[in-house]
Amino acid sequence: MTQTEAPPFAILLREFGVRAELTQEELAEQAGISPRGLAALGTGKRLRPRRDTVRLLADALQLP
Repeated sequence: MTQTEAPPFAILLREFGVRAELTQEELAEQAGISPRGLAALGTGKRLRPRRDTVRLLADALQLP
């Protein structure tokens, strides 16, 4: 990966989840999304999350 490449969403999601000390199930519950949908994002099976899903996750992770 070069310096100009952003890490994939799945990697960022896992990193922020670990930092917040939340399990995948806890994060899904706090964000109000399905655990299955979150798992698909966390593994990279879903590559393009919807904007509202990203906002829900950011709020649950208390990201600015």
